[in-house]
Amino acid sequence: MGSLCFSLFMIIAASGSGLLFGVESKTYWGDIEVLKEFKNGIDPASLTAGSCVASWDFTLDPCDNLFGEKFTCGFRCDLVISGTSRVTELSLDQAGYAGSLASTWNLPFLVTLDFSNNYFSGQVPESLSNLTRLRRLGLSRNSFAGEIPASIGSLSNLEELYLDNNNLQGTIPGSFSGLVSLKRLEIQLNKLSGQLPDLGSLKSLYYLDASDNAISGQVPASLPSSLVELSIRNNSLGGSLTSKSFINLEYLQVVDLSYNRIGGSVPLVLFELASLQQLILSFNQLSSIETPSYHGVGSRSGLIAIDISNNNLRGFLPSFMALMPKLSSLSLENNKFRGMIPTQYALKTVYPESGMSPFERLLLAGNYLFGLIPSPLMALKPDSANVRLVDNCLYRCPLIFFFCQGGQQKSLQECRRFNPLIP
Repeated sequence: MGSLCFSLFMIIAASGSGLLFGVESKTYWGDIEVLKEFKNGIDPASLTAGSCVASWDFTLDPCDNLFGEKFTCGFRCDLVISGTSRVTELSLDQAGYAGSLASTWNLPFLVTLDFSNNYFSGQVPESLSNLTRLRRLGLSRNSFAGEIPASIGSLSNLEELYLDNNNLQGTIPGSFSGLVSLKRLEIQLNKLSGQLPDLGSLKSLYYLDASDNAISGQVPASLPSSLVELSIRNNSLGGSLTSKSFINLEYLQVVDLSYNRIGGSVPLVLFELASLQQLILSFNQLSSIETPSYHGVGSRSGLIAIDISNNNLRGFLPSFMALMPKLSSLSLENNKFRGMIPTQYALKTVYPESGMSPFERLLLAGNYLFGLIPSPLMALKPDSANVRLVDNCLYRCPLIFFFCQGGQQKSLQECRRFNPLIP
């Protein structure tokens, strides 16, 4: 069956006259009308000389003249069973095209539609749902506004959806659960709000980036088990993280939920996933890290970098993180940790065991840590590791914790009222 479909450039290579087995290749009339309508919707002032669309001259047949002087680029054609050429790809150059996509998108054989990195505006048309064979839809880095059409959720063959870097508003359609073939979803840098829909049914989705929006609610309890990277940073997510959201994500490598309003505990499961390499939860309202109830937690972890800085984490520094064999970057800065710096942290930084990655970045500044700095850290060679311990209570602050209501956070002036011996 594969012999029935040939791209036009193969046809031209086989026959300079545009003939295949004695049958002249012609573009289906409906596809020509869509191309004409699309070009008419582009602001003429943005059709610069040398750009793809500027070369389109419909006095000639598009598919018969593709890559020629009049249709230099911008689309692709394939010969279908009927012997008629159909447009199967529409990918524009980054020539600064402006205008709208108000065309009626009746291109049933289109597989790729990519208008990224231009200046198209207006709404994303509902009629894109006519493109039932579409596998890639790229509208990144334009000026589209309004809501994402729910009809896009009917594109069951879609594998890649790029709507990022626009001015899209409203909620993410619940119909996205119908994108059963989707592998990559990028909707970052818009003005989207509301809660994330349940995407657990998308069994092929490996990349989800919804960062830099105004998305609220909690991280869904059901996430695609195929996820490799999850990024929802800089939104308004709240509530708490649950083990249920992550426990079945055996391929997950990157989690970035920074700059949200997530509270509660950091689930222990995030430190047990063998696949997870980066965990970024900074600038939230997290108050604790789940404490392991058994030895060996972290020894199977694949984490290389952890950043849980700028939260409300209390208690003692989690010593089990020093057991993570690949962990080389740990930032717990600007929290409310107290107690002494674990000796395990110092040993991992300066004298790591065989097969254990050393801490190349150990950032513990801005807490309430007290006591002596562990001696291995005092032997640290210059430029061997980035260790930051400033703005803690080293040497003198312990008195505040012992005499100021059992370690509750208070200012030095308040603590002096409780005990005049505090210097």
